[in-house]
Amino acid sequence: MIMAISMMMTIAANAMSFDAARHEALFLSDKMGYELGLTSEQYEDVYEINLDYLMSLNGHRDIFGLGWERRNADLRYVLNSWQYDKYMGLAHFYRPVAWHAGGWTFAVYAHYDRGRFFNAHPKRFVTYRGNSHKPAHFYANRHMPKPAVHHPAPAVYHPSPAPHHGKPAVHHERHGFDHHVAQNMDRGNGRHFGGRR
Repeated sequence: MIMAISMMMTIAANAMSFDAARHEALFLSDKMGYELGLTSEQYEDVYEINLDYLMSLNGHRDIFGLGWERRNADLRYVLNSWQYDKYMGLAHFYRPVAWHAGGWTFAVYAHYDRGRFFNAHPKRFVTYRGNSHKPAHFYANRHMPKPAVHHPAPAVYHPSPAPHHGKPAVHHERHGFDHHVAQNMDRGNGRHFGGRR
């Protein structure tokens, strides 16, 4: 137990600057990304949520205060069911901060060496400054399923027949013999086929 505590990172309560908070949020989020299999979008949101939580800490009473409750509520919307269940079962994620010897301790350092990262920095690491005034269910709205888009069936094109120019072609059917041959045979007999003698 003593060795585990010694491996935790401790920061004096009054010395946790924004830079310190975002680096701790980055380290914690990176390990959550690795163990929970976060997507890139989840990773970005988890970093924001962790930073908001760390920025809400003003004393040891805040560790499991409103900021912690809000963190869990936000993560419930960002993580899927199995990720959230695993998150709750891992104390170094679910209860990442403790109070020891007058400062904050971070349990994740009992499991990972400082300086070891599995992911690139989230894009919001540079731009996000922390926001404790997000509207309720901010992440719920961000992660709502996108409405299905219904595309109308494409119209079936039926080309109209091309206009016909000139006289229509005449098709003569043959019924067992050639009409021209029959006419020649009639002329030879002195009569017209089908006419009077």
